[in-house]
Amino acid sequence: MSALVSGRARIGRRTKDLTKRLVPGDIAVIDHEDIDRVAAETLVEKKPAAVLNAARSTSGRYPNAGPRILVEAGIVLVDDLGPELMDGLADGEPVLVDADGIVMAHGDRIAHGEVMDPPAVEAALEVARAGLSDQLEAFAVNTMQYMIKEKDLLLDGVGTPDVRTSMRDRAVLIVVRGYHYKEDLVTLRPFIRENRPVIIGVDGGADAVLDAGYGLDMIIGDMDSVSDRALRGTAELVVHAYRDGRAPGMERLRELGVADEAVLFPAFGTSEDIAMLLADEKGASVIVAVGTHGTLEEFLDKGRAGMSSTFLTRLRVGSKLVDAKGVSRLYRQRISTLQLVLLAVAGLLALAVALWATPGGQALFQILGARMDDLLSWFTSLFAAYPESPSEGV
Repeated sequence: MSALVSGRARIGRRTKDLTKRLVPGDIAVIDHEDIDRVAAETLVEKKPAAVLNAARSTSGRYPNAGPRILVEAGIVLVDDLGPELMDGLADGEPVLVDADGIVMAHGDRIAHGEVMDPPAVEAALEVARAGLSDQLEAFAVNTMQYMIKEKDLLLDGVGTPDVRTSMRDRAVLIVVRGYHYKEDLVTLRPFIRENRPVIIGVDGGADAVLDAGYGLDMIIGDMDSVSDRALRGTAELVVHAYRDGRAPGMERLRELGVADEAVLFPAFGTSEDIAMLLADEKGASVIVAVGTHGTLEEFLDKGRAGMSSTFLTRLRVGSKLVDAKGVSRLYRQRISTLQLVLLAVAGLLALAVALWATPGGQALFQILGARMDDLLSWFTSLFAAYPESPSEGV
């Protein structure tokens, strides 16, 4: 059997948890139906030799971007390998995948799937595009259900907790570890430097903020994908809880010893939703969103019905909400470094012209010119050849 790729298996049912353990050359073993863009980009960053998916990377619900991103990055993607894949492999053991999509380990055939080359990915996406109408209908139904459940929160802010972080009349930057969040944080440097916004990290977005070199004012989320480093910092902690009050994230905060001042925010929807609603309710002048979901494809790409809440949340805070990409395109530094240099040069030239127009200024320039001649002569003399003494050459 000719091997297509080989390496050590790294197994994770949750892709975002698995990527924390991957190193280049590993074989990522996942169970992820409809691989979304964010998961694919995170996998590409880790440079695995292959991705083995127990589920279908494109189920046909909608044309998700993840499989194309993996294949275009040169990563072998083997699809629909079945549940036996997760049960038949041990984490860290050597795995061999052949060109027919057969997975071998410890000399045995573990599973058989489809190798997703570019034509196969495009064919799957074409089928998925036909399923968009059904998804739109389901999305509309979920939107109505969420609106009924959370009408008090959406319309009147009922249930928003009290927090110590002041946002009144200030810009608020909400960072989600989502679409192009790293690039957006780089382009927003002038805006952050000049406006000093309140910075909120949503779960893993908190680490993105710290990695970019900024400080955190608040962390909001269920606390499952944020690092201990971020949680032990000085940021205020707001735990996203279920409507019945259950908050699994609070248990982790207790283990870290940081639960005493944490605040609960029970709500349906996603953590990025409640971050926007909280900022709006606390009087933010503008809300700048990094990595959040803004288009229908992105809502569907999240892969869960609850994303309809984000659609309604954006309608609720729409007058204040600005996407980071819009800020980076429209916002410019008031005065750039080059402009300051040119202004200084122009000022010096104007001063020189003004001095030259006066007798005193002309005398000053003549004195400076003489001094420069003397300095140049002294400097030149340092490199002049000395005359040969009479005793030399005898």
